[in-house]
Amino acid sequence: MMKNKNILNAACLLILSGIFLWGCRYGEGQETVLIGAGGASMAGSAGAEEAMWASGDLPEAPEKGFIRVYVCGAVASPGVVEVPQGSRVEDALLAAGGFTEAAGREAVNLADWIRDGQMLYFPTEEEQQAQRESGDGLVNINTADAAQLCTLPGIGESRAADIIAYREKNGGFASCEDIMKVPGIKTSVYEKIRDKIRAD
Repeated sequence: MMKNKNILNAACLLILSGIFLWGCRYGEGQETVLIGAGGASMAGSAGAEEAMWASGDLPEAPEKGFIRVYVCGAVASPGVVEVPQGSRVEDALLAAGGFTEAAGREAVNLADWIRDGQMLYFPTEEEQQAQRESGDGLVNINTADAAQLCTLPGIGESRAADIIAYREKNGGFASCEDIMKVPGIKTSVYEKIRDKIRAD
């Protein structure tokens, strides 16, 4: 009888010990899963970021918001200047050091908007006066020199040279529309200058 009781007590003790140990191991397992889940999530995110950098598939850098224009003529520091997008002619002029003493200060509209890659030519007072003496303030495309031609919107040094070369080769322009025969001067450019030129 005593022997059976001892066996029963031993069995109960083993059962209780097993339940206790199983509970502890279950709790440990649960804790490990929770921590591991968080760690796996972070590792996955880091891994994806590393893969993105390794592949070179990076997001594009935001635009700087600046444009570059060529400022020349009667300004203190002629050259290419960088100004914020949405700037006006006055901003580009200031970036180039402002007018020189010889500048014709009313020749260019300082409140006009500017665009990337534009050339801004500021004539001297002498050049401005010569333009006024032409009669109506219009640029005569048959007689104007390169500096006067550069005062026209969209006409830079290279196009002014092309205009002069064309008229020397062909004897001048019969009409204002003939300026579109010059390479590089299309309808879009002509529309900007048609009210500022004459041909006689």
